[in-house]
Amino acid sequence: MDALLNLRQLVEDFFLLVQSNSIEIYNEFGLQHELGIFLRDKLPDYRIQFERNVSYFTPDIKTIKKEIDITIFNEDKSEKYAIELKCPLNGQYPEQMYSFVKDIKFMEELKSRGFTKTATVTLVSDRSFYEGRNNEGIYKFFREEYSVYGSIFKPTGVGKNKDYITLSGRYNFIWQALNKGRKYYIIEI
Repeated sequence: MDALLNLRQLVEDFFLLVQSNSIEIYNEFGLQHELGIFLRDKLPDYRIQFERNVSYFTPDIKTIKKEIDITIFNEDKSEKYAIELKCPLNGQYPEQMYSFVKDIKFMEELKSRGFTKTATVTLVSDRSFYEGRNNEGIYKFFREEYSVYGSIFKPTGVGKNKDYITLSGRYNFIWQALNKGRKYYIIEI
Protein backbone atom coordinates (compact mmCIF):
# COMPACT_ATOMS: atom_id res chain seq x y z
CA MET A 1 0.00 0.00 0.00
CA ASP A 2 1.46 3.35 -1.01
CA ALA A 3 1.33 5.92 1.73
CA LEU A 4 -0.83 8.85 0.68
CA LEU A 5 0.61 11.28 3.22
CA ASN A 6 4.23 12.36 3.18
CA LEU A 7 4.99 12.51 6.92
CA ARG A 8 8.53 13.75 6.34
CA GLN A 9 7.36 16.71 4.25
CA LEU A 10 4.62 17.59 6.73
CA VAL A 11 7.12 17.66 9.61
CA GLU A 12 9.63 19.63 7.51
CA ASP A 13 6.91 22.20 6.76
CA PHE A 14 6.12 22.40 10.47
CA PHE A 15 9.78 23.02 11.34
CA LEU A 16 9.89 25.83 8.76
CA LEU A 17 7.28 27.61 10.89
CA VAL A 18 9.32 26.90 14.02
CA GLN A 19 12.41 28.26 12.23
CA SER A 20 10.60 31.49 11.36
CA ASN A 21 9.57 31.86 15.01
CA SER A 22 5.89 31.52 14.09
CA ILE A 23 5.66 28.58 16.49
CA GLU A 24 7.58 28.33 19.76
CA ILE A 25 8.70 24.90 20.98
CA TYR A 26 10.07 24.70 24.51
CA ASN A 27 9.34 21.11 25.59
CA GLU A 28 8.02 17.77 24.30
CA PHE A 29 4.43 18.51 25.29
CA GLY A 30 4.56 21.75 23.30
CA LEU A 31 6.11 19.95 20.32
CA GLN A 32 3.36 17.33 20.38
CA HIS A 33 0.52 19.80 20.57
CA GLU A 34 1.89 22.40 18.18
CA LEU A 35 2.60 19.69 15.60
CA GLY A 36 -0.89 18.26 16.16
CA ILE A 37 -2.50 21.68 15.65
CA PHE A 38 -0.43 22.17 12.50
CA LEU A 39 -1.48 18.75 11.17
CA ARG A 40 -5.17 19.42 11.89
CA ASP A 41 -4.90 22.59 9.84
CA LYS A 42 -3.10 20.87 6.94
CA LEU A 43 -5.15 17.64 6.95
CA PRO A 44 -8.83 18.52 7.40
CA ASP A 45 -9.98 15.14 6.04
CA TYR A 46 -8.10 13.19 8.73
CA ARG A 47 -8.51 12.76 12.46
CA ILE A 48 -5.50 13.84 14.51
CA GLN A 49 -5.34 12.41 18.03
CA PHE A 50 -2.86 12.44 20.91
CA GLU A 51 -1.71 9.60 23.17
CA ARG A 52 -3.96 7.04 21.50
CA ASN A 53 -3.61 3.49 22.82
CA VAL A 54 -2.38 0.89 20.33
CA SER A 55 -5.49 -1.20 21.09
CA TYR A 56 -7.65 1.37 19.25
CA PHE A 57 -6.01 0.29 15.99
CA THR A 58 -5.03 -3.36 16.42
CA PRO A 59 -5.84 -6.34 18.64
CA ASP A 60 -2.12 -7.23 18.67
CA ILE A 61 -1.01 -4.96 21.50
CA LYS A 62 2.26 -6.69 22.39
CA THR A 63 4.34 -3.64 21.57
CA ILE A 64 7.32 -1.99 23.27
CA LYS A 65 5.09 1.01 24.14
CA LYS A 66 1.34 1.39 24.53
CA GLU A 67 0.51 5.02 23.70
CA ILE A 68 1.15 6.69 20.35
CA ASP A 69 2.15 10.36 20.59
CA ILE A 70 0.27 11.49 17.47
CA THR A 71 -2.04 9.44 15.27
CA ILE A 72 -3.45 10.52 11.92
CA PHE A 73 -6.20 8.42 10.38
CA ASN A 74 -9.20 8.53 8.08
CA GLU A 75 -12.76 7.66 9.13
CA ASP A 76 -12.59 3.92 8.37
CA LYS A 77 -8.94 3.61 9.52
CA SER A 78 -7.90 2.27 6.11
CA GLU A 79 -5.17 4.89 6.30
CA LYS A 80 -3.41 5.30 9.60
CA TYR A 81 -0.16 7.01 10.51
CA ALA A 82 1.78 7.27 13.76
CA ILE A 83 4.40 9.76 14.92
CA GLU A 84 6.55 9.40 18.03
CA LEU A 85 8.27 12.49 19.37
CA LYS A 86 11.29 13.14 21.56
CA CYS A 87 12.41 16.53 22.84
CA PRO A 88 14.82 15.85 25.73
CA LEU A 89 15.74 18.81 27.90
CA ASN A 90 17.71 17.41 30.83
CA GLY A 91 20.76 15.73 29.33
CA GLN A 92 20.87 11.99 30.13
CA TYR A 93 22.40 11.50 26.69
CA PRO A 94 22.91 7.78 26.49
CA GLU A 95 19.58 6.98 28.19
CA GLN A 96 17.68 9.40 25.95
CA MET A 97 19.41 7.93 22.90
CA TYR A 98 18.15 4.53 24.01
CA SER A 99 14.65 6.07 24.17
CA PHE A 100 15.14 7.26 20.58
CA VAL A 101 15.84 3.63 19.61
CA LYS A 102 12.78 2.45 21.56
CA ASP A 103 10.62 4.87 19.54
CA ILE A 104 12.04 3.51 16.28
CA LYS A 105 11.26 -0.05 17.39
CA PHE A 106 7.72 1.00 18.34
CA MET A 107 7.20 2.52 14.90
CA GLU A 108 8.47 -0.70 13.28
CA GLU A 109 5.95 -2.66 15.35
CA LEU A 110 3.06 -0.40 14.33
CA LYS A 111 4.08 -0.55 10.67
CA SER A 112 4.05 -4.37 10.86
CA ARG A 113 0.54 -4.15 12.39
CA GLY A 114 -0.92 -2.38 9.40
CA PHE A 115 -0.08 1.30 9.82
CA THR A 116 0.30 3.00 6.44
CA LYS A 117 3.42 4.86 7.52
CA THR A 118 5.13 5.75 10.79
CA ALA A 119 7.82 8.23 11.81
CA THR A 120 9.97 9.31 14.72
CA VAL A 121 10.84 12.97 15.20
CA THR A 122 13.59 13.98 17.61
CA LEU A 123 14.38 17.59 18.50
CA VAL A 124 17.40 18.34 20.72
CA SER A 125 18.87 21.54 22.09
CA ASP A 126 22.08 20.03 23.44
CA ARG A 127 24.95 19.26 21.05
CA SER A 128 26.02 16.26 23.14
CA PHE A 129 23.32 14.29 21.37
CA TYR A 130 25.00 14.71 17.99
CA GLU A 131 28.69 15.34 18.81
CA GLY A 132 31.18 14.48 21.50
CA ARG A 133 34.45 12.72 22.22
CA ASN A 134 32.87 9.36 22.98
CA ASN A 135 31.66 7.66 19.81
CA GLU A 136 31.49 4.15 21.23
CA GLY A 137 28.39 2.06 21.92
CA ILE A 138 25.10 3.89 21.48
CA TYR A 139 26.90 7.18 20.74
CA LYS A 140 28.22 5.91 17.39
CA PHE A 141 24.71 5.71 15.94
CA PHE A 142 23.86 9.35 16.71
CA ARG A 143 27.27 11.08 16.63
CA GLU A 144 29.21 9.30 13.92
CA GLU A 145 27.23 6.95 11.66
CA TYR A 146 23.87 8.76 11.62
CA SER A 147 22.27 5.38 11.12
CA VAL A 148 20.41 3.21 13.62
CA TYR A 149 20.31 -0.56 13.11
CA GLY A 150 20.82 -4.00 14.62
CA SER A 151 20.84 -4.75 18.33
CA ILE A 152 21.44 -1.74 20.54
CA PHE A 153 22.22 -2.32 24.20
CA LYS A 154 20.96 -0.31 27.14
CA PRO A 155 23.86 2.04 27.94
CA THR A 156 23.35 2.76 31.66
CA GLY A 157 21.56 1.72 34.84
CA VAL A 158 19.87 -1.59 35.58
CA GLY A 159 20.23 -3.85 32.55
CA LYS A 160 23.27 -1.99 31.21
CA ASN A 161 24.88 -4.03 28.40
CA LYS A 162 22.33 -6.84 29.02
CA ASP A 163 18.99 -5.42 27.88
CA TYR A 164 18.77 -4.48 24.22
CA ILE A 165 16.44 -3.52 21.41
CA THR A 166 16.81 -5.17 18.01
CA LEU A 167 15.66 -3.19 15.01
CA SER A 168 14.50 -4.98 11.86
CA GLY A 169 15.63 -2.27 9.48
CA ARG A 170 18.45 0.20 9.07
CA TYR A 171 17.45 3.86 9.41
CA ASN A 172 19.75 6.56 8.12
CA PHE A 173 19.07 10.12 9.20
CA ILE A 174 20.49 13.63 9.04
CA TRP A 175 20.68 16.01 11.98
CA GLN A 176 19.13 19.19 10.56
CA ALA A 177 19.76 22.62 12.01
CA LEU A 178 16.89 24.56 13.51
CA ASN A 179 16.89 27.92 15.26
CA LYS A 180 18.37 28.63 18.72
CA GLY A 181 21.13 26.04 18.27
CA ARG A 182 18.70 23.13 18.10
CA LYS A 183 18.80 20.18 15.71
CA TYR A 184 16.27 17.56 14.71
CA TYR A 185 15.95 14.42 12.65
CA ILE A 186 13.05 12.55 11.10
CA ILE A 187 13.03 8.80 10.48
CA GLU A 188 10.20 7.42 8.37
CA ILE A 189 9.30 3.75 8.51
